[in-house]
Amino acid sequence: MNKKSSLPEKDFFAPIKAWKFLFKKPVTIKVPYVKREASERYRGFHINDWDKCIGCGTCAKICPTDAIKMVEVEDLPQEYGEKPQRPVIDYGRCSFCAMCVDICTTGSLKMTREYVHISPDPEDFIFAPTEKGIHGVDNIPVGWTRDDDSELLELERVGMEMLEGEERVKSFMEYVKGYSKEQAIHEAARCVECGICTDRCPEHMRIPEYIKSIWKDDLNEGLNWLLKGDENNNMIGANPFSAVCGRVCTHRCEEACSIGNRGEAVAIRWLKRYIVDNVPSYEEIINFTPQKKDKKVAIVGSGPAGLSAAYFLATMGYEVEVFEALNKPGGVMRYGIPSYRLPDEALDKDISLIQALGVKIHVGVSVGKDISLQKLKEQFDAVFVSTGFTLGRSTNVPGTEHQDVIQALPLLREIRDFLRGEGPKPKIPKSLVVIGGGNVAMDVARSMARLQKMEYGTVDVKVTCLERSFEEMPADMEEIEEGTGEGVEFYPGWGPVRIMIDDDKVKGVELKKCLEVFDENNRFNPKFNEKEKLYLDADMVVEAIGQAPDYSYLPEEIKEQLEFARGRLVTNEFRQTSIKWLFAGGDIVHGPDIIHGVADGYWAARGIDEYLTKISGKESRG
Repeated sequence: MNKKSSLPEKDFFAPIKAWKFLFKKPVTIKVPYVKREASERYRGFHINDWDKCIGCGTCAKICPTDAIKMVEVEDLPQEYGEKPQRPVIDYGRCSFCAMCVDICTTGSLKMTREYVHISPDPEDFIFAPTEKGIHGVDNIPVGWTRDDDSELLELERVGMEMLEGEERVKSFMEYVKGYSKEQAIHEAARCVECGICTDRCPEHMRIPEYIKSIWKDDLNEGLNWLLKGDENNNMIGANPFSAVCGRVCTHRCEEACSIGNRGEAVAIRWLKRYIVDNVPSYEEIINFTPQKKDKKVAIVGSGPAGLSAAYFLATMGYEVEVFEALNKPGGVMRYGIPSYRLPDEALDKDISLIQALGVKIHVGVSVGKDISLQKLKEQFDAVFVSTGFTLGRSTNVPGTEHQDVIQALPLLREIRDFLRGEGPKPKIPKSLVVIGGGNVAMDVARSMARLQKMEYGTVDVKVTCLERSFEEMPADMEEIEEGTGEGVEFYPGWGPVRIMIDDDKVKGVELKKCLEVFDENNRFNPKFNEKEKLYLDADMVVEAIGQAPDYSYLPEEIKEQLEFARGRLVTNEFRQTSIKWLFAGGDIVHGPDIIHGVADGYWAARGIDEYLTKISGKESRG
């Protein structure tokens, strides 16, 4: 049976009908003499806001036609979180797909409705866009803009599972759970590999590389990036304390993360932790075969700088011995950071690799008492000192001499020893005031909150500081937020007048309102309203307003040869002091910061190697 076709019948008269257009005037656009306005979403030439642009190069990486190159700009300063580069676009290659605009991490790059440019010189079609566009004019109408459908970045980070405040304050158990495999790969996929984080990191860790290893699910490769650094085997970017920094690093790298300009920064710290927590012992993966050298180096202090220097020197083939006054190695990492943030197991995992390289650690040996610095100089070819900030600072207001007004670091050490079963139970006040606004103050407050909860079932911890807001406080915001969730109360913007004592017992703290902390020259010069007062009840007060170095181990004849600036030792870029055989790093050079201590250890090792190589050369010639 035949069915009628559904196709339209052919119009045989169509050619004849077209004749009616023969005598009509055609519409002609005389480009460039007559210009028609482009549509609102037109993809024309680019503009770039140089004040917003950070030179991350994401636009160049995504360009499918290789039309964008990143070029160094001499006039641009090298600043943290930015690169002195700007994109240059070759319109002979550009397909106007707008992917560069869709992925721009700051929103600085846009496309306009400008589409006409004529020049006999092909070089005129290669230019670095600014806000004035290809024609150098103001107020160019913007064309294509990114929307939700064209967004190429995932701006929200994968959340980290952790105990809620009411639960975590009940114990010293580590409350951050860590990423699962699926979460880590998902978070790693957010990285655009711009490398700005590497520039920001004091140790210049190869962050995009180890994050990419997570994305590829190759944790052995990731561990090599963490512990060996760059592929040239000179160890730049290596971090022997990756398990530690994966938990408690100040993660300045995340502050520089390019995605953080429009969304949440990649969780770099947690991704580092994911690698080290999910590999077996480092020694099964990391292999070093250094050529042994006939020189010995002594390290004074087993904190992050001292043990990092030992690690790097051992990989170079040197014989290294570390001298630590306390009973276990680790310095502030073991005795200053609470176990709910940094458990001993993580620290010991890092230290085990250093010892596996042949580094000898002598604990319970105090340089200056049990052995002199001069003796170390005689027995070793070079000495690196990294003794940290072990002395507390006091407000020296009336009442601070009372036995229940104590310093932060000794208390934290006492708490850690007690929890390990290696010391007596510390005094646990029913009501505590902590004076200070930094991370050490947070550690004290949150540790005592846990002890109070375990002892009394309630929390009464108050933190006060000169800084007038949470934003001004030097403590990490996450420490303040988590402390608040654990019941700690905060009173920013107050300075102590006196410790109130009655019947030889601490009763509280009298405070006055702080109006200004720093003067117009950014010098510490607080100003107060003497009439506005605040009284906080307490039966114990902890001062956590800063720490100071203890140089008592340095003989006077050596001190006189050294240069100091604001209480810290002055060194060159290789951490060498004015005494050729003596190197220094860590808190006593750059202040308290673990990752900066690791960087000091690396550069000191490089400096010591250069110094000892020169000595060996002179000895062989002479």
